[in-house]
Amino acid sequence: MLLRPAHPEDALAIARVHVRSWQAAYRTLLPDEYLDNLRPEDRAPHYDFATTDPTKPRTIVATEAPAILGFATTMPPHPANLPGYGELAALYVDPDHWQKGIGVQLISAARQALRQQGFTHALLWVLAGNLRADRFYRNDGWIPDGTRRTESLWNVTVEELLYRRPL
Repeated sequence: MLLRPAHPEDALAIARVHVRSWQAAYRTLLPDEYLDNLRPEDRAPHYDFATTDPTKPRTIVATEAPAILGFATTMPPHPANLPGYGELAALYVDPDHWQKGIGVQLISAARQALRQQGFTHALLWVLAGNLRADRFYRNDGWIPDGTRRTESLWNVTVEELLYRRPL
């Protein structure tokens, strides 16, 4: 398996991983009709893997040629009022490849990318009730801090929990 920066031509393959992960991981947390209607073709145009702007998200992919097995996206924090913090904005592995260590490698690479960008701490938002993600992130040293927010993601309203950790 190879970890590398995402390229513009990866957009559809990454969107497939993104959608399949949502459909598997969020099945009991989001409406079935909503999950069943997600399409990679709708998601792919929202990615910008060509930018070199340091204020924009950056994505690392896990590949096993030619397939993309997972990805992690880092960026400056949202909200931006946390000096020293970078954000892990997304980490998804294709469900066919869960429990193979890909997520562990991606999160390690994401932490390294955030450190290289000068951040000393990291945050991420987890969908409330996502016990699988909670276990994964806690095992990696992330701690929920009690902060909650309601967010609209892909036209569905969700409640998220904030996790933090030092880098």
